[in-house]
Amino acid sequence: MAATTEIHVTFDCVNVDAQAAFWAQALGYVPHGAAGQYRSLVPPPGLTGPKFVLQQTGEPKPAGKNRFHLDLVVGDHLDAEVSRLIGLGATRLTPGTIDEAGTSWVVMADPEGNEFCLVVR
Repeated sequence: MAATTEIHVTFDCVNVDAQAAFWAQALGYVPHGAAGQYRSLVPPPGLTGPKFVLQQTGEPKPAGKNRFHLDLVVGDHLDAEVSRLIGLGATRLTPGTIDEAGTSWVVMADPEGNEFCLVVR
C-alpha cells in the first residue's frame, strides 16, 4: 500500500451534530460537509491529517472499552487540554496520569462515551 493512502476515521454517533461539533473543537478541524446521516471534518487549510466522518446511528456505544481509539498528542499542555476538553463535554476516565515506556497519558471519553487518550511524549 502506498504511503500516500488517504485515511478517513469514522465514528458512529447517536447525535451526529453534537459529536461533529465536539470533535471539530477538540481537534481544531473544520466542517467539510454533510449528507444525510453523515458529517465530515477536515484539518484547517495548510495542515494535514485524516478526514473524520461521523455517521448517525440509532445504537449507543456498547458497554466496554473501545477496540480502536485515538491518541491525541498534546505536548506539554496535558492539564490545559484535559480542562479544555472537559469544558467541551468530555469526561476524564483515569484519575491520574498513566506512565509507561517513556510516555504519559490520560484516558478521556467524548460526550457519547468513546474513549480516547491525551498523550505527552
